[in-house]
Amino acid sequence: MMVMILIMLMILVIKTATASVPGPEMDVKPGVETSLAKRTLSFCYQLKFGVTEIPSSISMSQKHCSTANNKCFFPTSNLSTIWENDKLESINEFAFASLSQLTDIFISGNVALKNIGAFAFSDLPELTEITITKSKHLTHINPDAFKDIVKLKYLTIANTGLRLFPDFTKIHSTGLLLDLHDNSHIERVPANAFKGLCTQTIPEIRLTRNGIKEVASDAFNGTKMHRLFLRGNKQLTHINPNAFVGSSELVVLDISQTALSSLPDYILGGLQKLIAESAPNLKELPPLELFTKLHQANLTYSSHCCAFHNIHRNRHWNSLCSHPDAQGNLHFYRDYCSNSTSIICTPTQDDFNPCEDIMSAVPLRVLIWIISILALLGNTVVLLVLLGSRTKLTVPRFLMCHLAFSDLCMGIYLVVIATVDMLTQGQYYNHAIDWQTGLGCSVAGFFTVFASELSVFTLTAITLERWHTITHALRLDRKLRLRHACIVMTAGWIFSAVAALLPTVGVSSYGKVSICLPMDVEFLGSQVYVVSLLLLNILAFFCVCGCYLSIYLTVRNPSSAPAHADTRVAQRMAVLIFTDFVCMAPISFFAISAALKLPLITVSDAKLLLVLFYPINSCSNPFLYAFFTRTFRRDFFLLAARFGLFKTRAQIYRTESSSCQQPAWTSPKSSHVMLYSLANALSLEGKPEF
Repeated sequence: MMVMILIMLMILVIKTATASVPGPEMDVKPGVETSLAKRTLSFCYQLKFGVTEIPSSISMSQKHCSTANNKCFFPTSNLSTIWENDKLESINEFAFASLSQLTDIFISGNVALKNIGAFAFSDLPELTEITITKSKHLTHINPDAFKDIVKLKYLTIANTGLRLFPDFTKIHSTGLLLDLHDNSHIERVPANAFKGLCTQTIPEIRLTRNGIKEVASDAFNGTKMHRLFLRGNKQLTHINPNAFVGSSELVVLDISQTALSSLPDYILGGLQKLIAESAPNLKELPPLELFTKLHQANLTYSSHCCAFHNIHRNRHWNSLCSHPDAQGNLHFYRDYCSNSTSIICTPTQDDFNPCEDIMSAVPLRVLIWIISILALLGNTVVLLVLLGSRTKLTVPRFLMCHLAFSDLCMGIYLVVIATVDMLTQGQYYNHAIDWQTGLGCSVAGFFTVFASELSVFTLTAITLERWHTITHALRLDRKLRLRHACIVMTAGWIFSAVAALLPTVGVSSYGKVSICLPMDVEFLGSQVYVVSLLLLNILAFFCVCGCYLSIYLTVRNPSSAPAHADTRVAQRMAVLIFTDFVCMAPISFFAISAALKLPLITVSDAKLLLVLFYPINSCSNPFLYAFFTRTFRRDFFLLAARFGLFKTRAQIYRTESSSCQQPAWTSPKSSHVMLYSLANALSLEGKPEF
């Protein structure tokens, strides 16, 4: 019964209100049906009778007010919250002035809202929160729109079409949290953007996921803030070095998911927490001495965390540290006087990138320079002598030229690694990303894989050529010609180049470790690539072993020729090849175990193998192939004499050459002579001397 009475009273009130509505209080657009107009007018006048909230369930077909002004809400003195107004086109000056109890304004989903005028939120003494969101056509907010909202605590502007950074300098709040996010057309934070925003310290300013590209000089001038979030501004490439001049009290800075490559030094001294996750362009940190109060860092690269492991703060930074009462104040002493600090930093180091320089120990630095210089000088001399000699270019000489070139490439790789280590010593953490992801590491990695594979291929070709020649010593029609060797080495070059190029196109990677070796076996394709190369090298080793065993047995066979010189040459070449592959054996063993994700040694230990075993054949080959042979020394002095050097020594070799026959270049008359010449050919066409 009471319900029926209330319903009848409500109908009577609505009818009375409808009959007496004055025209100016509501702007009903032409073309709207009379019934719709009546519903709209009835809705507005219901606010007279103590209604404190506009319901969010109002039909989307209703046009409440196309323009919000001081008359639209005049009868609603008790209104405290305004929810969705989906047809609002403009909010003019003093639009809410009559709502003295208004505390929250929430404007969302306004597809028609384009403008917020001057003083739109003025004369609202109780207003504490303004939220403007999902208004894609809102392109302009008057600089005076937020003037003198002294009790404002939360201001959120999100998902709008604003082109310019709003003017917050006239709010003068006593305490405010500002959230400006997902405004993709705002590209710049201007100077003095927050000056006058708040009379006290601002707890938090969020400028996340906007289209900000630049933060101007003095942008935060006159601002006291605790936390600043610039996360998600993917086009943000530059913060002016003076952007934070005049600001203070910033303790948390978040620049995650930005394109920043540097940080302004001015604010670093007060930072306690730095967040720079997914910021790939920030490859170099500012000087560590500037982070005097930092306690936590969430960064992109693990190498940067290495920088914070051993930060030392000098006590002379603050003269008060010598005061007797300094140690009594634990917070002051920790922040300003402590010689060291513990900083929580992520991501932590991984197995592939320990916190150390490229060459972690002094002996390694010395050894790598010695080995690299020997490899460069030795193989350069071999190439110059072989290519500059007037002696006929034979198949062995041709193959040894390729071997010397591959060893020279290995020397270049070692020099590059040693040079980068020297230049980044003590600060590799700041150069690790640039080096490992840059062109330099890729080039160095290409050189080492190319050199290694070409060297193995050439050694195998040399061995097979010698085995074929000695095995078929009496079959001149089956002798390997120079054109055949060219075809073989062309295939070797193509194979080595392809193997070296694959890590540059995503099959494994040279940037996984500081020494630029393809140690990335995270994916199946990379794992197959690394294991395949290692197995091919092992297969080549067994091929060489079998060939030289056959050669040795042939030379020692009394029915062929019991020549002592032949035996010595075969033994010498066997030692040479075994030396090369024994040096590779530990590398292959530990590399295969790592490729199968069963690592037996750390990257630090692998660097020892890199220096002691991996390049040793590049140093030894020039001596074993060339410098220890009489023929090479003859060619060397004859070549030097053409430039006016060692003329006396060269004349001695000329006399010896003219006074004795060289069986290596004469047609063989017997099997013994043939084997002798072949044995000499094994040693660069001359007798080896030990």
